[in-house]
Amino acid sequence: MANNSTLDSVFSNRTGQNSSRPSPFTEIRENPLKTYLLGIIISICGNFLISISLNIQKYAHMRQSQLGDSRPYYTSVLWWSGVGLMGLGELGNFAAYGFAPASLIAPLGCVSVIASAVISVVFLKETLRASDVVGGALAVVGTYLLVTFAPHTSTHITAHLVQRYAVSWQFLIYLFLEVVVFSILLYLYKRRNIKHITIVMLLVALLASLTVISVKAVSGMITESIKGDLQLTYPIFYVMVVVMVASCAFQIKFLNQAMKMFDATEVVPINFVFFTASAITAGIVFYQEFQGLALLNILMFLFGCLLSFIGVFLIARDRPKIKTENITFIAMGKIPAAEQRGECALSPAAEQRGECALSP
Repeated sequence: MANNSTLDSVFSNRTGQNSSRPSPFTEIRENPLKTYLLGIIISICGNFLISISLNIQKYAHMRQSQLGDSRPYYTSVLWWSGVGLMGLGELGNFAAYGFAPASLIAPLGCVSVIASAVISVVFLKETLRASDVVGGALAVVGTYLLVTFAPHTSTHITAHLVQRYAVSWQFLIYLFLEVVVFSILLYLYKRRNIKHITIVMLLVALLASLTVISVKAVSGMITESIKGDLQLTYPIFYVMVVVMVASCAFQIKFLNQAMKMFDATEVVPINFVFFTASAITAGIVFYQEFQGLALLNILMFLFGCLLSFIGVFLIARDRPKIKTENITFIAMGKIPAAEQRGECALSPAAEQRGECALSP
C-alpha cells in the first residue's frame, strides 16, 4: 500500500493534479494510474485491430475484383474475418471508456488512422508519400502529448453519479445550446438545402457528444456491475443505452450522407477533428474531467490534439483510390460499434475518424 500511495502521489504531482481536492461528485479510484493506463492500452489495441480489419476488408474486395468473382462480398471468409476483428476492436474502444477519461479515448482514434496507413503501404503495396511520413510523425508526437498531459484521474461511474451529472447546471446549459445549434443546422440542411460539408459534419459532431457521454456512462456502469456493484437495476442505465443507440443511429445516417456527397479524403480528417473536439467538450462539461488540471497540462493537451489533427489531415489528404470494378462496398450499419470513425458506421468509438471509405 505504501508503494501504491507513493506512486499515485508522484503521478499526481507530475500531472499537476491535486488528488486531495476531487470534485464533490467524483469518486477517485484507489489506483488511478493503473486504471488510466489500462484504458489507454485497451483503446490503442482496439484501434489497431480496427485498422487491421479495414485493410483486410479492403484486400478482400480487391482480390474479389481481380479474380473476377461475381459472388457477393459477404460470402468471403476473409471479409468476415475482417468484420470480426472490427467488432473486437470496437468492443475494446467501448470498454476503454470505462477506465480512462473520454477526453483521452476519443483523440486516440488517430492510432487507427496511422496504423491503417502503415498497413496499407506494407501489405497492400500502396504508395508511401512524404505527407504520410510527416503526418504520421506529427500524429505520434501528438498522441504522446495526449497520453502524458491528459486528465489522469479515473472515477467510479455509478448510476448515482451519472444522475447527478445529468442534472448539473453546466450540462443543462450545454444541452440547451446543443439542441438550439443542432436545430438551426438541421433547418439549414433540410429546409434551406445547404449541403456544405461543415454543416453535415457539425450535425454528426453534436450527436457524437451525446454518444460519448452515454457510452462512457454505460461502459462505466457495466464495469462497476462486473466488479460486484450492480448498476443495471437503475433506470438511468437504460436511459443512457437509449441515448447511445439513438445518437449512433442518427450519426450513421448523416455520416453516410456525407460520404455520398463528399470525398472520403475530406470527410475523414474533418470528422476526426469535429468528433474529437465534441468528445473533449462532453468530457469537460458532463464528467468535469479537466477540473483541477494544471494550466500547463491543458495547453499541452490541446497542443497534442492540434498535432494529431494536422497529422490526420496530412495522412488522409489526396489518398490514392483503390481501383475496383463492379464492387458494392458494405455500409455495415447493422454491426454494432464502429460508427465514430464513420468508417462503416459501426459504434460509439468509431465515428471520430470518419473512415467510411468502405461505405457506398
